[in-house]
Parts: sequence; structure tokens; C-alpha cells
Amino acid sequence: MKRKLISAIGIAGMMVSIAACGGGEDTNDKAGADGYAGQTLTVWVMDGSSPDQWQKDVTAAFEKKTKAKVKFEIQQWNGIQQKLTTALSEENPPDVFEIGNTQTPAYAKTGGLADLAGLKSEIGADWTDSLNNSSVFDGKQYAAPWYFANRVVIYNKKVWADAGIKELPKTRDEFYADLKQIGEKTDAEPIYLPGQNWYHFVGLTVGEGTELVKKDGDKYVSNLADPKVAAAMQTYKKFQALSKAPKDKDESTPQQSEVFAKGRTGAFIGMGWEAGTAIQANPEIEKEIGYFTIPGATADKPEGVFLGGSNLAVAAGSKKQELAQEFLKIALSDQFEGQLAKLNGVIPNKESLQTNLTGNAAAEAAAPAAAGGGTTPLIPEWAAVENAPNPIKTYMTAVLNGKSPAAAAEQVEDEFNKRLAQQQ
Repeated sequence: MKRKLISAIGIAGMMVSIAACGGGEDTNDKAGADGYAGQTLTVWVMDGSSPDQWQKDVTAAFEKKTKAKVKFEIQQWNGIQQKLTTALSEENPPDVFEIGNTQTPAYAKTGGLADLAGLKSEIGADWTDSLNNSSVFDGKQYAAPWYFANRVVIYNKKVWADAGIKELPKTRDEFYADLKQIGEKTDAEPIYLPGQNWYHFVGLTVGEGTELVKKDGDKYVSNLADPKVAAAMQTYKKFQALSKAPKDKDESTPQQSEVFAKGRTGAFIGMGWEAGTAIQANPEIEKEIGYFTIPGATADKPEGVFLGGSNLAVAAGSKKQELAQEFLKIALSDQFEGQLAKLNGVIPNKESLQTNLTGNAAAEAAAPAAAGGGTTPLIPEWAAVENAPNPIKTYMTAVLNGKSPAAAAEQVEDEFNKRLAQQQ
């Protein structure tokens, strides 16, 4: 789910060309007595997003309803920003395409996405707000929420049992107390939490009800000095103090799931699929793996989480606007959203469809936090912030090494603001 936004150069190149191709005459999107017979809709989806059975069933339903054909083209995340930028500026772009949720605002700003307000009114009244937010830019619906995932606590049942813990924690304080008990009563590391697991930190800021940027006149600037951001970082620091993980590395250096696989770690905070990586490294650990929702400050509300995921969009330059929306009505229907959730273990765009996750322990643990989740700031200006060295990571390590949140925020503020200005 670590997806980069479109580059500043790519956006600049799109500004004129996409707007120009979007105004072409619609010569193909006309339904006669035979529906859209003879037409073929091109749909780009990312590798691993849509199972073969889902594609087969959606294709059958689409062709039956419209009499048109659909052509799925599988894309790779690596390099997709530039490839999609180029495709959207050409005469025949993909009609429908998958787009990372945090990428959506950048493409919407350039005019590359069709307005889907009508579709939202027709089928999206009960889309989960937190999942739909990334599809909206400047108050307009430029995409549709498709599927999502967020972090959970992945824990070692044996380690917790050895520590005498009989019930899973319901609050943040209970979670901390349990981890502390593991440290006191076993020789296991209570939690593996590297100092720069910044997507988890983003989730904590969401839980505090704040964002990493704020508006200053007509531009965005750093909001790291906000007391609520500081509170989120202090929560992170409290839990990180129980870990032996390095303060200046993220969860992939080393891979936290491989550390967990050794069997001497109580828990880590990660994506459900990371358990599979641990099992690959040590098949014996599979029977010991459990999952639970990251506990929040109170038992009635889970911790804030970063929502990674994808939207579906229609190219503004597509000559098949009506047909593209017919495809979306089918692909995003309760039937096929539910099927995708069940097959891939991902969170669907409606809370009512989460029953399809029953039996998938990781997905069941993730689902309760989705409604209260959020993302990195949904602004095109965010693109450059994530580039290495990420100033958010620098801020986190500085706090963990003893600086006050205020001093750490001041340390990175100039660089943070310089990056935010790059895409304005």
C-alpha cells in the first residue's frame, strides 16, 4: 500500500494536454437498440487487485447488460504514475482505471478525471465517508471508492499466554499494560515497533482529530507543531520505548514480519498480509498468529488508522463516458464489492458489506477501524513530502531520541514547507 503520488513533473505535463483531450467530441458512447454492441471498454487494474473469478463474473454481467465487451489490462504499481500520466494525455486513454487513493487528488487537479457526481447520487449514498473522502477534490466526486486495508495488531498467542494474559485488550492503556507484562514475565520483546513506522503515526494523528498540514492563506504548510500531533507522537513514543527496534529505521529495515517470525516478539503493528510473510520465513509460527484491532483511548472507538486503498476513476478524455459508468455500476455493486472483499480480504466501500469478511481473521480485525480511519493529507501538494529523506520520519526519530515534539517540528519545518511548495 505504499504508493507514491504523481510526480511534480508529471503533473506539469498533464495540465494542458489532459484538458485538451477531454473536450473531444463523443462519437462512440451511443446506445442503440442493441445497447452498446460493438464497443469495447478498456479497464486498467493493478496486479493483484482483482482476482480472475471477479473479473470473469463482472465481465459476464457487464456484457449481458450492455452488449459491449470489456478488456481488463493488468498494470504494475512500479512506474504507474508516469504511464498513467502519459496515457491520460493521449487520444485514447483507458476508459476506467484503478488509482491509489492518495494519488487521486493530484490527477483530479489536472483535469484528468471525469466528474462522477451522478454516479455517487445513484449508487453511492451509503459509501463509507472515510473511504470516499479520497475520491472527492474541491467538493466534486472525481472517483469512486473501491477497496481498502489498514493496520492491525498481529500477535503471538504463545507469548501472550506465557505472560499470563487471558483476554485481548480493549483500550490503549490495556494494550500498553499487556505489553509491559510480556516484558516483565517473559524473555520476549513485547512489541516490535521501529521508530519510523510513519503510517502508524499518521493513524495516531487521525485518532487525535488532526492532520500533518494546515492552510496558511492560499498555501499548505506544516502542522507538526500542533499539540494534537505532539500527543500522537507521545503515544507512539510510549509504545516504542517497549521495543528494541531501531529508532531511525522503518518497518521494512529489517522486515518487521521476519523479526516476528523468529517467535520471540509479542506483537507488531502491520498489514494483515505481513503475517503471510512471517509464515513464509517460519511455517511453524502460523499456529501462533492472532490479530486484533488496534485499541483506542476508549473501548468504544478503535485507534485511528491510515487507510490505504484504491479508487476507480473514468478518464476525462474517454469517448465512452456512459459505458464507463455502466461498468462502475456493476463493479461497485453490492454483489461484486462483496465478492472482492471475500476473495481478497479487503475492506469494501460500505460498512454493510463487511459481513463478507467473516472467516478472514486479519480482515475482521481491520474492519472496525475503517470508518474512523484517514489518510495522509489529500492534497496534490503532498506528493513531494514522502520523498527520501521523509521529514516526518526525521521528526519521529528526533522525538524518540529525546527532543521535544515542538523542537523536532521546528527542526524539519523549513524542509517540510519547501516540499509542500514544490507542487503549487
